[in-house]
Amino acid sequence: MLHASNYSLVLLIQLSLLSFDLFVNSFSELLRTEPAVQLVLFIMQDICILFNLIIILLMLFNTYVFQVGLVAILLERFRALLMLSTLYLTFSIILHSWLMNLRWLNTNRFVWTDGLQVLFVFQRSASVLYYYFYKRTSEYLGDPRLYEDSPWLREVFARSRQ
Repeated sequence: MLHASNYSLVLLIQLSLLSFDLFVNSFSELLRTEPAVQLVLFIMQDICILFNLIIILLMLFNTYVFQVGLVAILLERFRALLMLSTLYLTFSIILHSWLMNLRWLNTNRFVWTDGLQVLFVFQRSASVLYYYFYKRTSEYLGDPRLYEDSPWLREVFARSRQ
């Protein structure tokens, strides 16, 4: 059961990880002359995205809806976030690998290939959607109806059995 004090702590951790991710997305290009620092930031960013995904999954597993076996309802409700998180993590890892590969030995040259620019735009666009859906989902998971038996849940369960 997720209590108010636990939820506040989990929400604080989630928003801190999202803030770090936003910080790295905003300012990592300023560190292109320091590839080792940029590499560490990229690794930390990818780990933060992965941790955020794990935290959301743990919160989903903790709901009463999940525990009574109505996983399909949760997947239907949070499918967009789960798919977008996976896509964003994939875009980020590919972008970071490509940037480090191009810039590691030649930090003084401004290197942007056409494919890299396209991937950069996709990754940044996915990040905006990821931030929105993640914040919305983490706030929605604070709803007490998800953690206890309720008439709403009984009605959904009855509909799913028919």
